[in-house]
Amino acid sequence: MSKTNYKVNKIPNYYIGEVYNYECRKIIEDFNLSYNIGSAVAYLLRAERKHETSFDCIQKAINHLEFELDKINNREK
Repeated sequence: MSKTNYKVNKIPNYYIGEVYNYECRKIIEDFNLSYNIGSAVAYLLRAERKHETSFDCIQKAINHLEFELDKINNREK
């Protein structure tokens, strides 16, 4: 069985750091973050770079952190 090679599209600039060129996804992977925490980090990293205002990205990050808190609370019950 052969492996299929997938071409990764160019990563948008708002997901790449300006000084060291770290990719957001690699930071999340390196820290082994859960889906919700990783998503929150991604939204925060791009917050002031993707849109004119950072409000929506920050709100999405808050939502994902609340999802993670719900997950933790449900595990502890």
